[in-house]
Amino acid sequence: MNFDKLYPSIDLHGEDKVSATLRTKEFINDSVFLNRTKIIIIHGKGTGVVKDAVFKELKSNKNVENFHLNMNLGSTTVILKKKE
Repeated sequence: MNFDKLYPSIDLHGEDKVSATLRTKEFINDSVFLNRTKIIIIHGKGTGVVKDAVFKELKSNKNVENFHLNMNLGSTTVILKKKE
């Protein structure tokens, strides 16, 4: 079973790096507001431009506790900090 289907996700296929960054930031903010602790970002494999933009945002976002590239290499699991 693919457990990633159990978590909220966003699909960034077809986005450029600017829109991917904005959509990632909005998805994280919405997820924090909804008290989610684990989300999936689908960035695809492609040239890596979208993945690199997503990773840059994840590294700098204060709401992100941790993240890792999933085995299929086209998505990333993000662990969000809990609200205080």
